[in-house]
Formats: sequence, structure tokens, C-alpha cells
Amino acid sequence: MTTTNPNPTDNPKAASSAPKTRKRLLALLGLGALVAAAGYGAYYYSVARFHEDTDDAYVNGNLVQLTPQVSGTVVAVNADDTEIVSAGDAIVTLDPADARIALANAEAALGQTVRQVSALYVNNNTLAATVQQRQVDLSRARDDLRRRTEASESGAVAAEDVAHARDTVKAAEAALETAKQQLASNHALTDQASVADHPSVQAAATRVRDAYLANARNTLPAPVTGYVARRSVQVGQRVAPGNPLMAIVPLDGVWVDANFKEVQLKHIRIGQPVELHADLYGGKVTYHGKVVGFSAGTGSAFSALPAQNATGNWIKVVQRLPVRIALDPVELRAHPLQVGLSMQVDVETRERGGELSPAKGASTPIRTAYRTEVFERYGAEADSEIARIIARNSNSNSDLATRNETTRNARPAASPSALARAS
Repeated sequence: MTTTNPNPTDNPKAASSAPKTRKRLLALLGLGALVAAAGYGAYYYSVARFHEDTDDAYVNGNLVQLTPQVSGTVVAVNADDTEIVSAGDAIVTLDPADARIALANAEAALGQTVRQVSALYVNNNTLAATVQQRQVDLSRARDDLRRRTEASESGAVAAEDVAHARDTVKAAEAALETAKQQLASNHALTDQASVADHPSVQAAATRVRDAYLANARNTLPAPVTGYVARRSVQVGQRVAPGNPLMAIVPLDGVWVDANFKEVQLKHIRIGQPVELHADLYGGKVTYHGKVVGFSAGTGSAFSALPAQNATGNWIKVVQRLPVRIALDPVELRAHPLQVGLSMQVDVETRERGGELSPAKGASTPIRTAYRTEVFERYGAEADSEIARIIARNSNSNSDLATRNETTRNARPAASPSALARAS
């Protein structure tokens, strides 16, 4: 009877094939490791070494504060959190009663000043006519003195009449000089300026402009187009200049702050392309941007309680530096991002000829948001109102009368005898 040996190691063929199988498997494993190492090495030297990535990146943006420029009581709030507002929309309204009264008083004072200044220009003609009248009186007095002096030689006129005639000439000369000084004084107030350019009118106009702006500032417009956030103002609240009432976030101008480790910054330069993925949309949405700048310090250096490493009692920690990345506006409109969302960032560092810091005055894609024109119309409206008040209260012929009087004074004065004959 034949018995089978249950132990395979007792079989010479099985014992000889097992080491060969192990060697073959180890060879295949080593070959696979070599292929994988070669593949990774090729990938690293051709692709991976030109990329720096981080998941410590977040969406950031401008928080435009809405703050009053004048004090007052809130009577209306026209926007709430999460609502979108357009630049120039009236967001908060303050009680304008006191400002309107001050504006009315300033406008009335400007009108009165314009009328008073207009009267100065009209007085130039009146005083010039007075000078001519005093010249005629002086010419007549001199003729009377001459005739009486000739008649006194023959005894036809008493010496007392001659003395009275001589006193009359002196009085006429004094009256003429007084009239000339009054005319010169009035010209000093009116020459080289129109009614609108007169210093008194300009001072009153400045008060109107100030009152107009104070009244207009009772309506707080949205400086930019964006979403309302962090609203704290309530109807009936008494606010003071500078108090933050709410924030407006323009989401079309957000950017990403990627916090890279300091050991990753060696080859990152301004202008390098960046691919980004938001946790909100996952990997199916890819954003494209570029590096536009580096923060001036690490997060710990700008924290509320910065590290005091100079004490010697410290532990070295790898620091992170925020790198600002601008996003494509078209992609932002297609897939909006909110401030604070997490991002995955991958910077391609193949092109390393860029700068570590932007040149002075260089523009960036996000700098255009730092301007608003909604407040400029207040000044234009104030100037228009001032021009209307001046035109309504000034004498339209005053400037022409001044020019005519200036031309008349520039001509040679007529002789006293000619004035006497004319009279």
C-alpha cells in the first residue's frame, strides 16, 4: 500500500521551486519600485518641482464701512444684511430738520450779501456823478471869484463879497476832494472783481456750501456696489461722525490670501499663474489667478499679541506668509465666492523672473476698487445752488456799469471852464 507524504517540503521538486518564486517576486517588487522611483523622479523634475501648493488659503475682500459724516438721529434704514446695494443708493437717512434750517439761513445771508455788494457797484455811477457835480460847483465858484476880484478894483464890489467868494471856492474844492475820495474808496471795494467773485460774496457762498453739504450728508449713500454685512444701525439711534453702521462687501473684487510656509516662498514670484479650487464647489470648478503681492509680515508678527522671541524662552515654529492672489473676474461672476471661504491653491513657479515685491506705483487687478465718486455730486449741487442764488439777487447791469465807469474815469477830465460853459 502506497502512502502520501503530507509535508511538501519533503518533496524535492517543491522545495526547489519555492525559493525561485520568492526571488521572482522580490525581483518584480524591486523592478516595480525602480520604475515607480524613476517615474516619480521624472515627474518631479519635469512638473512637481515647479509647483507649490497649500490648503491654508482663504477668500478675502474689502469691507467698506458705512459711517456718517455728521451727527444725527436715524430715521430710515433702507438695507439689511445679505441684501445687495448699488453705489449711490440711499442706505441710511438721518433727521435733516436742523440742517435744513441752517441751510436756509445761509442762503438768505448769501442773497443779502449779493444785494449789498451789487449796491457797491451801482454806487460807482452815483459817486462819479457827484464828482462831476462838485467839479461844476468849483468852476462856478472860481468864475464868481474872478469876476468879483475884477469888479473890486473899480470899487463896484465890496471887499467882503470878494472874501465870501474866495471861501466859496475853498469849500467847493474841499467838496470835490471829498467826492473823489469817496469814489476811490468805493472803487477799492469793487475793482478787479465781479459780484460773484467779490470776497464778501465768496465768504457767504462758503457758508452756504458748508450748510448744503451738512444737509446732504444726512443721507448716507452706498460707496460701492456690494452686499450688506454686519449691520448694527437701528432706527431712532443717535449716531456720531465715524461710527460704523454697516459694512458693504463688493464680492466682484475679492482675492485669495494663501498662507505659504516660509520654506515654500523661495521660488514664488509676482505674476506667476495659480490654479485654485474652492471647498464650496469642490474639484469640478477651477479658478485661475496670479500672484500679485506678498504681505509685509507673517501672521504672527501682525497678530494682536505678537511673539516675543527675543526673551530666549521660545520654540522655533515654521512661519507662514500671506501671498495675495488675484482671481479672474469672469470666473468670479460665474461662480461667486464669499469672504472667508477655504481654497486649495497651486502656484506654478516655472517662470521665476518676476519680482519679490511690486514696483512703486504698479497697478494691480484689485486696486481699481479703491475709489468712489458718489460724494462728488454734493459739491457740484452746492455750486449750482450758489450760482442760482447769486444770479437771482445780483444786478445784471452792475458789471456793465462798472466797466463803463472805469472807461469814463480813464478819459482826460474836462477843464473847469468847459464844465462851466456846459452848465
